[in-house]
Order: sequence, then structure tokens, then C-alpha cells
Amino acid sequence: MSDIPPNLTWERAAPPDATGPGPWIEIAFGEGDDGDAPVYLRETSDPDTVVTTNRRKWDAFVLGVQAGEFDHFVEGLEKPDNPAV
Repeated sequence: MSDIPPNLTWERAAPPDATGPGPWIEIAFGEGDDGDAPVYLRETSDPDTVVTTNRRKWDAFVLGVQAGEFDHFVEGLEKPDNPAV
């Protein structure tokens, strides 16, 4: 993890009313504002394991989620009774 900047601002991807430790996904954007700028992802239960991608790939992923391109991964799954816990 030595190439991960120590001063990143991690943002938790959780519902606004979420309580408890998760596990949640956290994301941090590295320096730069072009398509090659780094984007870091980790899980709250394992913060030492960080996946790195770039802004261009992250933006394509987010647009794909918004467009429903990944909905087939959750077909048949039930929503938890209390997703905020």
C-alpha cells in the first residue's frame, strides 16, 4: 500500500441514514482532474486493501450503473428489511 497517498479524503458509499460499521465501500479521488487521475476504492472492513483505477474508468462504471447495465447482477436478490444497518 506504499503507493497510496496518505492524505486521501475517503467518502463512504452508504445510504444517508446508514448506521453501524457497514461494511461499506469507500472511494477517494487522487490528484488531477483528467481521465488518468487515480481513483481509490476500499471496503471499510479491510481498509488496507485498496483497488486503484483511473477517473475515465470510474466515470464509465458510474454511467453504466446509472444506465442499468449491471442490474442483472442483482436479479433475484431481495432488499434487506433495514438496508441502513
